[in-house]
Amino acid sequence: MSEIEKVVDILATAKSVVFLTGAGVSKESGIPTFREAQTGLWENYNPEELATPQAFQRNPVLVWQWYDHRRRKLDEVTPNPGHYAIAELEQVVPKVVVLTQNVDGLHRISGSTDVVELHGNIREFYCFDKRHPAKDVPKGLKEPPHCDCGSLLRPAVVWFNESLPVDALSRAQKEIENCQLLFVVGTSSLVHPAAGLPLIALQKNIPVVEINPDDTPLSRMVSFMLRGPSGKIMPKIVDAFRKIRSDK
Repeated sequence: MSEIEKVVDILATAKSVVFLTGAGVSKESGIPTFREAQTGLWENYNPEELATPQAFQRNPVLVWQWYDHRRRKLDEVTPNPGHYAIAELEQVVPKVVVLTQNVDGLHRISGSTDVVELHGNIREFYCFDKRHPAKDVPKGLKEPPHCDCGSLLRPAVVWFNESLPVDALSRAQKEIENCQLLFVVGTSSLVHPAAGLPLIALQKNIPVVEINPDDTPLSRMVSFMLRGPSGKIMPKIVDAFRKIRSDK
């Protein structure tokens, strides 16, 4: 029995499945990783100089333009087969929850309906001082607009030196504790606190499947290591799952 077949055997009886996804999934759609995005006009900037509350206070126009550049680049990309395969599992598994470190919103666009965005969403905004949400912020603005309260708007993403949203992290921990199978997909398993989430499953003897082209600090601990990009591995899992169901 192949490793994929073993994973599908567990998947076939699971009532709740959780996916923890990282930058590798987005990269397959053509979105550069955070550090790889430092090209062209931005190649001389350190990412930490553009993604902290202090940087925004120091130079809000620069930070705004950097994030506007990244947001406009999203118009050129679409979800990949890995995104769609994860979303498709909702049709055959009672509960599928996606916990993502990505800020591009592609899981929702691909059809996943229960997505916890641990690091926020670059397509959304709130004001810097009071976190009032903002809607319909046009692309191409040269400087950040103001909220009705007078504060400058900022991207609704988690910057360096900021904590993950308490509700999102709490929900992530709860869903992992109560799932029957955890997939860790396209993440380096280096960025905390998200990198610590799979340990919750491992401590409770919940099977953990890692899908990644490369080894990570998690690889030696997981139940199954499926080597390759999610856009190739996840469709194989869905196909094998559908075959099992059709044979019964």
